[in-house]
Amino acid sequence: MTLYEPPYVLAVDVGSSSVKAGLFDSLARSVEGSEVAVAHHQRVASDGTSEEDALSILNATETAIDSVLAKSDDLATKIVGVGFDCMASTVLGVDEQGEAITPVYTYADTRSAVDVERLKHELNVPIIYDRTGVMQHTSYLPGRIRWIRRTQPDVADQITRYVDISTFMFSKWFGRQNVKASYCVSSWSGLLNRRDLEWDHGLLGRLGIDASNLPELAPWSEAETGLTDEYSKRWSALQDSPFFLAVGDGAAVNVGTGCVDQSKVALTVGTTGALRVLIEGPAPDVPTGLWAYHLGSTRTLLGGSFSEGGNVVQWAVDNLKLPQIDELNAELSKLNPASHGINVLPFIAGERATGWSTSASGVIEGIRVSTQPIEILQAMLESVAYRFALVADLLLPGVKSGYHIIASGGAIQNSSWWLQTMADVLSVPVGVSAEEQDTSRGTAILALNALGIWTTLDDHPAQISDTFEPDETKVDIYADARSRQADLYSRLLD
Repeated sequence: MTLYEPPYVLAVDVGSSSVKAGLFDSLARSVEGSEVAVAHHQRVASDGTSEEDALSILNATETAIDSVLAKSDDLATKIVGVGFDCMASTVLGVDEQGEAITPVYTYADTRSAVDVERLKHELNVPIIYDRTGVMQHTSYLPGRIRWIRRTQPDVADQITRYVDISTFMFSKWFGRQNVKASYCVSSWSGLLNRRDLEWDHGLLGRLGIDASNLPELAPWSEAETGLTDEYSKRWSALQDSPFFLAVGDGAAVNVGTGCVDQSKVALTVGTTGALRVLIEGPAPDVPTGLWAYHLGSTRTLLGGSFSEGGNVVQWAVDNLKLPQIDELNAELSKLNPASHGINVLPFIAGERATGWSTSASGVIEGIRVSTQPIEILQAMLESVAYRFALVADLLLPGVKSGYHIIASGGAIQNSSWWLQTMADVLSVPVGVSAEEQDTSRGTAILALNALGIWTTLDDHPAQISDTFEPDETKVDIYADARSRQADLYSRLLD
């Protein structure tokens, strides 16, 4: 039986399909029996819609907190802080009373594609890219705000402020419209000047808004306090606790897996995917195709993210009538690498890194009468690995042997074959995180650090369960397959 060491922090992870919450002790260990997950559901449609009612996410988050406190019994009295991470690149419009008058639009909503393309013609894109650290893309707010103003002018006229979902929820709990947003969450908007740590005034002017239409900015380590009477009674154990500003979920994963300096790179495959490294110091230059987000004022999260990941697995399992991937590892291991003759662009939810196309969709080329469903799955998973390799080439130039890549995320941790394939394609060892709740652990560590309980973000290093070494006999095979994917991309999207 684990002997936990108080005090405790409550970590809340607001994800795209569920809100997870639980207690962590002073060593950032998840307190068994305190964990909960509350599902919520986005509306998606073939026109690119990806949205959800703000109150639905709010209710799921509040239910998760209620449940943790109810399950924690006496431990709840020893909670000293609340940490939050949130799905990134969300936005909704609120009126003067702070009520939501639009849905929450997610990074996956692509209906602003036309507006993004128009912005590209209006803006000096390289200069804006350098200032904000992101490409102009449907994932970010500039095109989204233009789209709202173009398609819903009456609604746009009623919007007083554009906020992310975490800031909206804090405004409800603390009964104020002046709650702050972290540099971290705000840098995922595409509106933050990462060098000045202010909203990018030149870009805001192009969108017809100013800084008063956005939250005030602050480091994630700054906390909101003073719950309303309603929430003080509902969450009596938290009424005096600091609620630290939310960070982007990707930043929390890096911290939770111990990837907190340039020696360790986080490779994450959940519903979507990302490859990220945390850098301390001045804002670095951003290789074209990648992004740079802030974690606080002195750390930058540099990397690339993908709209593809576990969603590719689920699509294949559902539509090819296959068992779950963890049941297919043995069968996949019997197949020769990239020998199926199938070429895939895995953009079933659009493309982000590295081309950031606003019109990309999934493509499977080379199907024959003899093609087996498991070969299609193999080709799709290999194709995702090739996208990671593109980011790795930009993120880890030159000799890569000095880096440790740490993989996390249920989609890839459930597949030893996919982990090995990643190592073979990237041609570097891939370690596997042994932490069961990487994102929530990272959020807990940030809260513990802000409270002064941890002096660094790595006081108690994360554990590795296994390491997959690259098979040198497959490196050239996968290099050729990557070239074929690049040719397909060039023919269809360049």
